[in-house]
Amino acid sequence: MDTFDGIIEFVAVAEAHGFSAAAKQLGCSTSHVSRQVARLEDRLECALFARSTRLVTLTENGTAYYQQAKNLVIGLQQANEQVNLKQVHLSGVLRVSAAGGFAEHYLAPALMEFVSKYPELSIDLDLNSRKVNLLEDGIDFAIRYGELTDSSLIARKLVKRPMMAVASKAYLNEKGEPKHPNHLKHHTCIISNKDTWEFNINGNKEAIKIKGQWRSNNANVVLDACKKGLGIAYMPKSTFKAALENHELVPILAPFWGQGTSSWIVYQNKRFMPLRVRLAIDFLVQYFADWDED
Repeated sequence: MDTFDGIIEFVAVAEAHGFSAAAKQLGCSTSHVSRQVARLEDRLECALFARSTRLVTLTENGTAYYQQAKNLVIGLQQANEQVNLKQVHLSGVLRVSAAGGFAEHYLAPALMEFVSKYPELSIDLDLNSRKVNLLEDGIDFAIRYGELTDSSLIARKLVKRPMMAVASKAYLNEKGEPKHPNHLKHHTCIISNKDTWEFNINGNKEAIKIKGQWRSNNANVVLDACKKGLGIAYMPKSTFKAALENHELVPILAPFWGQGTSSWIVYQNKRFMPLRVRLAIDFLVQYFADWDED
């Protein structure tokens, strides 16, 4: 049976293009992966990888072996999952990256509900606005908002996030209320990720250039600045839910609000994704299936 030793590590290195990246994916040490692959090469009496200081590539023999070995790994994974789904027992650490008000107020409670079902499962939720590298940082999946640029990731839509413009009563009493997006050039706006806001004007999407004295890529900070009267904010509706209910902010420019964009679950295209990751992703998609910000 030792003929099969090292095959999972070999496939992981082939797909991750490196020993360290494969080790992070498998949750083991780089030395273990290197040792298993080396033993496999000794048994096969050929080199499967061409190694350099920066790059690990498959040899001709390695490519041919990978085409067969990956099917064995997929079959083993599917067999394990069929058993696990009948008797689910999740353990280990689920690492998630997200940021902003949606993550704090909606995603975190959803993950709390998920982890409560599995006493031996731990969740490490990193609420950091930096764009992480999932593979290098050991992140199982991330929640991202807006247009996706990394085509190497798998993306599943989580929620649609329509927009809303708001301001505090104090700001509106001092500066007046804009009645059209073009009036924003005479107002102070709180800038989040970019200094253009997209509105629906006469059925068309139009980008309006805005300016202001406060800028932050954190939605909660933008929200606080808006409540303190520092200007007009324009973000997804759910960001302002509590502030509107408490009469701290007032909706403005309602006829022109944009459709906004979506929040996505993004993750690596792994052939042997841990069951805890797959079930967590499926749980979140189902949890937010009926999401409505209107």
